[in-house]
Amino acid sequence: MPKGTNQKLKLYRLAQIMLEQTDDEHYITMAEIMEALRRYDITADRKSLYNDLRDLSSFGIEVEGESVGNRYHYHVVSRPFELPELKLLVDAIQSSKFITEKKTNILIKKLEKLVSKYDAQKLQRQVYVSGRIKTMNESIYYSVNTIHAAISENRKIKFQYYQWNAKKEMELRHNGKWYHISPWGLLWDDENYYMIGFDSEAQKIKHYRVDKMLKINLSEEPRDGKEAFSKLNMADYTKKSFGMYGGKEEKVKLLIHNDLVGVIIDRFGRDIMLFPADADHVTANVDVRVSRQFLAWVFSLGPNVKILGPEDVVETMKREASRLMEQYGG
Repeated sequence: MPKGTNQKLKLYRLAQIMLEQTDDEHYITMAEIMEALRRYDITADRKSLYNDLRDLSSFGIEVEGESVGNRYHYHVVSRPFELPELKLLVDAIQSSKFITEKKTNILIKKLEKLVSKYDAQKLQRQVYVSGRIKTMNESIYYSVNTIHAAISENRKIKFQYYQWNAKKEMELRHNGKWYHISPWGLLWDDENYYMIGFDSEAQKIKHYRVDKMLKINLSEEPRDGKEAFSKLNMADYTKKSFGMYGGKEEKVKLLIHNDLVGVIIDRFGRDIMLFPADADHVTANVDVRVSRQFLAWVFSLGPNVKILGPEDVVETMKREASRLMEQYGG
């Protein structure tokens, strides 16, 4: 049998054919394998293909043959990811605000290559990104990579930070000032990516939305703030910061109706201590950064949650309630 011109790619193309055209429900015969290889200008006899199918296992591709009548049908029986796992990844990518719509589609297309063409269609039916609120900062991939590099190399970063103005235009904050920050971690909160860093000038820990950071560059200066971050629990930091807005950290006492205990546990975790107040209520002491976002969260829970203390937080809530009354003509 004359050989095709691409024989050196034989094993690669065989792997591609098996991964694309077979799965737990779809099989391929030896004749179909040979025909698929011929489309790549590769010829092969049955005996060599039997050996090649066994050799695929050295690449982590396990192929199984099953007798159907007088013929064998072959399919891939193991993959790095199962279809339900990839569906979870697709859902996470498409719902992430910090990934642009363009990058979302590119990533999902790459995930589709990890399954057969039949299962890829099932992933496609999972995808709906049009109309989603997505960041418009296309460089976020590279921003995250630079931040990780700075953390790994123990270096500060420089960047500019922007906000949207009333004309829907990007507007640099502080007249285009360059921020010089020591990055110590990245966290994902409320579908947004944040960089947690130490501001040497202010001598405090701050956080920044990664999709609003522009022109990130590595600095030659080593990072500051190691001692501050050694005392920081990232999970607690996120839990205390409502919507990642800052504020003075305080231990706030809440009166909670029994019907809303689940809401409190969802927010602060199962380790929170609950103390019976009466037949219908419990109290809890929670560590939070008191901001308008926290007060708004308490407002949103209606009469079933009340701030009991400390007094300065109660007074802050009263002032906020009065401000709302005045704002809406009460």
